Amino acid sequence: MKIAYISTAEVPSNKANSLQVMKVCQALVQLGHSVQLYLPTGRPVAWEEMAEKYGLTELFPVTRLPSRPFFRRMDFTLASLAHARREKADLVYTRMVWTALFARLGGFLTVLELHDQPGGRFGSLVYRWYLRLKKPKLTVYITTALKQLVDQNSGVAAIPAEALVAADGVDLDRYQDLPEPAQARKALGLPDEFTAVYSGAFYPGRGLEMLEPLAQAFPQVQFLWIGGNTEQVQTWTARLAENGIHNVTLTGHIANSRLPLYQAAADILLLPYSLKFEGSGGGNIARVSSPLKLFEYMASGRAILASDLPVLREVLNEGVAVFYPPEDFSALCRCFAGLVAESSTRKRLGDAARKAAQAYDWRTRMDGIIKAAVALTKK
Repeated sequence: MKIAYISTAEVPSNKANSLQVMKVCQALVQLGHSVQLYLPTGRPVAWEEMAEKYGLTELFPVTRLPSRPFFRRMDFTLASLAHARREKADLVYTRMVWTALFARLGGFLTVLELHDQPGGRFGSLVYRWYLRLKKPKLTVYITTALKQLVDQNSGVAAIPAEALVAADGVDLDRYQDLPEPAQARKALGLPDEFTAVYSGAFYPGRGLEMLEPLAQAFPQVQFLWIGGNTEQVQTWTARLAENGIHNVTLTGHIANSRLPLYQAAADILLLPYSLKFEGSGGGNIARVSSPLKLFEYMASGRAILASDLPVLREVLNEGVAVFYPPEDFSALCRCFAGLVAESSTRKRLGDAARKAAQAYDWRTRMDGIIKAAVALTKK
């Protein structure tokens, strides 16, 4: 099948949405589809740089087209659809509601993947128009919580056959045969001491405000914080030094191709989300998020300590993770201390998490989505 993926993600960037787009495209190629990714005009990027940054092994073409803010990216959407028509695309895949509407009006089989509520002044209205089209199209929601929220706030629900909940995924191939924590730390030049790892964005609410006093409370443990931009890393480095905390190492952003080894260096992997936290586009996504690192953590085969948010429970359970009430520092310390003391518990949780991760391979996810979309054309 010839698939046109139309995205306004900033590529390359350190944002999760750009990584997710690239992983989806790669999975589609691995499944045997022909994929053309359309992006707004940006600097030319060599394939080798893209492969390193996003951990890619499959090549797919990227077409960049003009996108002027004055036109709110409508020029980009229409140009991409025109190009897709010339290329005889069978399906248009997008995360943008306007693009999905125009694609379906143009006769393309369309998949709209939602990671948040339709945004912008007219987002909800356009979404309702899209759903009311008497033509088959598939809407993918990354969590059940998101689908429920979108249904509630838009006042209309997709036809059940045209709605699919599909959590994010992980590149399982890259998490095969990971070394034990001590070996990973040696390969990375890290101290061979008990290590707790956080990887991801440094946006407000991601839990660093909890991890700072946690590191102070457990000076015998090394903490590895992976991520953040240059300014954020500098700010946290200065803050930690000012507070006399010397057992935290900040790596800055690590290319996705190298991330599995860093996560393998952990004895404990941390998901310390607050009750409210921001996505790369701002806004509170605590109710609806499907964090990519959640699936990477599971595939790493390490014990996971997570704040007990309902949306995380869509994937995790007590068999694969330890939960504590969000923003409850005393509970976090108790749970953390328990994991530090119990190596058998860490191994049991890590093994169970690795096994559970097998259901979240990117290829499995995308195969299910494409098959569901194609099935709509046969009814």
